[in-house]
Amino acid sequence: MTNVMDFSRLDLEPGPISGCQICGNENLELCIDLGHQPLCDTLPDHKELTQPEMTYPLRQMWCPKCTLSQLNYIVSKDVVFHSEYPYRSGITKELAEYQDQLSNEAIDYLKLKEQDLVVDVGSNDGTLLRGFQRRGMRVLGVEPTNIAQIAVSDGIPTVQEFFDQTTADSIRSEHGPAKLITATNVFAHVAALGSFLSGLWRLLDEDGVFMLENHYVMEIIKGGQFDSIYHEHLRSYSLTSLVKLFNDNGFTVMDAQQVSRYGGNVRVYVGKGANCAVSDRVGEILTMEREFGLFEQRTYDEFRARAEKAKDDLLALAIDCKRRGLSFVGNSCPGRSATLLNYAGIQVDLMPWIAEQPTSLKIDRHLAGTHIPILNNQRLIDEQPDYVVLLAWHYADAIGAQLRDRGLHSKFVVPLPELQILDCPK
Repeated sequence: MTNVMDFSRLDLEPGPISGCQICGNENLELCIDLGHQPLCDTLPDHKELTQPEMTYPLRQMWCPKCTLSQLNYIVSKDVVFHSEYPYRSGITKELAEYQDQLSNEAIDYLKLKEQDLVVDVGSNDGTLLRGFQRRGMRVLGVEPTNIAQIAVSDGIPTVQEFFDQTTADSIRSEHGPAKLITATNVFAHVAALGSFLSGLWRLLDEDGVFMLENHYVMEIIKGGQFDSIYHEHLRSYSLTSLVKLFNDNGFTVMDAQQVSRYGGNVRVYVGKGANCAVSDRVGEILTMEREFGLFEQRTYDEFRARAEKAKDDLLALAIDCKRRGLSFVGNSCPGRSATLLNYAGIQVDLMPWIAEQPTSLKIDRHLAGTHIPILNNQRLIDEQPDYVVLLAWHYADAIGAQLRDRGLHSKFVVPLPELQILDCPK
């Protein structure tokens, strides 16, 4: 292993921060203030409802120099990603299919060979790695929560650790260098960014590639997706900010593309070293970001006003349903639902329960802050409520079709980008 580099200046300590997480600029501007909120994936059970619940500032700022959107308060990773963290990627059919397609595209794009090592950071239950494994790659997951045990039981080798230079050195010693390291919907979660980059540098082969995919800030703003802001998401990346981060620290952003997941992601390929070939798409997207207005305060002011209207419209509908004696419940419980419902002020008196698929680890728990019970979605079919809010609204078409096929006749509420009410087809 050569040219070990030190990126420790990029590590963030828990608590309030005043400067840009990437470039250090201390003159940050407000994007949106969502108040104090609990951690979206710390879901109390019945006993925990009698205990105090911690809340933390949830305020998104943006940097006029590198256009990074970012929280200005960091919660410790050990608190956010606790051992009983309840998210599983493999139980969402659309996401499992998407990740299988992603593995196939990455193999073709990078011309990976059988027995090349692919490491997935934040690998969850191993859904992404399963696609690489089927196609002959050696795979290894890195997952800090107990979900790692599910992956191992399903035949996906997984290290239950946070990813940093120590974990990277251990993996390289045992398995050799990685041709590909992936992080899907993970890289925005990392407070110890310097430790993460150090791990990349140590574990990647000399011609290895880091592929990250995260919710894209331009699509968040364009789509009014304020519910994508929660304490796990320390940053909402633009390509401009990612180029600043990697190109200033010995890597090269080689290629980028916009993809469909979560209502609009950006997928970025990063090479080890400063002399990698760069696709024309990188420059094209950078130009598009400037023309869209990512360097202008008005863009964020308009986003904030749109979020406030969406919040008010959803609350008004919930109150109207209660006044008229109509049942108003939720379906699906992604992390973003906690931001939406807490910001809107919708609690158990307005939404008595949220339905989840029966394989979810969230069943029989309660949404953070609002304490709305999370129940088996068979109850939707049994009770046929008047209104069902599709809280995973970015999958509204697919989820709505599945529920209609099961015989649900309720009106669907799509809360974002603007409130829509969809009647059951005759």
